[in-house]
Amino acid sequence: MLLQIKQSGELVEIEEIQELIDPNNDVIHGREQQGEEEQPPESYKKENLVFPSGEDLPRCWLDADYRKA
Repeated sequence: MLLQIKQSGELVEIEEIQELIDPNNDVIHGREQQGEEEQPPESYKKENLVFPSGEDLPRCWLDADYRKA
């Protein structure tokens, strides 16, 4: 799955979807998509990522207590 870094607009390929959808994880691992060469994995804060369309990630992926609000 590809997500986008809010500030730079760079695309990031997410390595583990389960890590992304788990609201108890604040940080996920992925690879920035730059050219044809495979980039090394890096850590990204979920709050700094959006879908390539610009849409925010679902609140249930970010906040384990989303139902209490």
